[in-house]
Amino acid sequence: MQKSALVTLLILLAHAGFSQPASPPTPDSATGKITAAAKGFLATLDDAQRQKVLFEFNNENQRKKWSNLPSGAFQRAGLRMGDLTKPQRDAVWGVLAVALSKSGNEKVRQIVEADEVLKNSGGGGRPTFGQDEFFISILGQPSPADPWMLQFGGHHLALNITIVGEHGTLTPSHTAAQPAIYQLEGKTVRPLGRETDKAFALLSSLDEAQRKQAILGFEMRDLVLGPGRDGQTIEPEGVKGSALNEKQREMLLDLASEWTGIMYEAAAKAKMDELKQNIANTWFAWSGPTEKGKAAYFRIQGPTVVIEYAPQRLGGDPTKHLHTIYRDPTNEYGAKWWKK
Repeated sequence: MQKSALVTLLILLAHAGFSQPASPPTPDSATGKITAAAKGFLATLDDAQRQKVLFEFNNENQRKKWSNLPSGAFQRAGLRMGDLTKPQRDAVWGVLAVALSKSGNEKVRQIVEADEVLKNSGGGGRPTFGQDEFFISILGQPSPADPWMLQFGGHHLALNITIVGEHGTLTPSHTAAQPAIYQLEGKTVRPLGRETDKAFALLSSLDEAQRKQAILGFEMRDLVLGPGRDGQTIEPEGVKGSALNEKQREMLLDLASEWTGIMYEAAAKAKMDELKQNIANTWFAWSGPTEKGKAAYFRIQGPTVVIEYAPQRLGGDPTKHLHTIYRDPTNEYGAKWWKK
């Protein structure tokens, strides 16, 4: 084919809506490193372990098999951390180290440690608590091009990380803590402390008219769209981003970053850019006491995000037992990148 004819053909194909497929990530890219780390973890396993940890990517039952409940109350599939050797456990944390941000890794480690504290404070028996009771599973084969998914979770934690080429998402995922404040090596640890403090700071910044919109006239006692609520929706409530001033909108975005920022930097930035574009149509709602240090529910809701924070009364002081959920109604499990 002559050069001029080839150029003409390419132009016609472009106008017809055809395009070249996106380039797969390089080994040095974020998703390339995550894929390599996951392959490295799989290489530490024997055949029996690989059969337990690997699932077909289209296994919808396993995809949705996550919960806030502890072992004994909820049966997870995959490999239990307590059944792995130390090198294998280190390899799991190695995958998370590249899949999550530095602050995201710290948060996850603190949530797991909180469950160990709960076990050691008399929370043993059935159901079972502790760092051994967290599970890992992989849907699909870690690939630079084909979609695959990493699940890591246990009591008060469910990370659903979907990787599709250069794209990655954490939605839907559940982060929580009990105890939400504890001592470790002489330091006070609050796994969800920044979320709590930033929410009260935003509420305090509202003027009287904004507070009347933000504070709901009824009590929210739990997450609306928690585990097991895939595909469900909720009407936006509270004060709208368009009714906030510039500083307050920045505070709202900063609060949301405690969830979006759990993922590795590139994915976190892409999500935050998306939230910034939609900030005028993003809502902030509050239910419960307004005094800092009290247990109150709040929600952030926009076109591509739903975040809920709900203190739990089970176990005594609700400020020490916190549940949160992070969802994207337009891209749960990264479906917009792979679902036809």
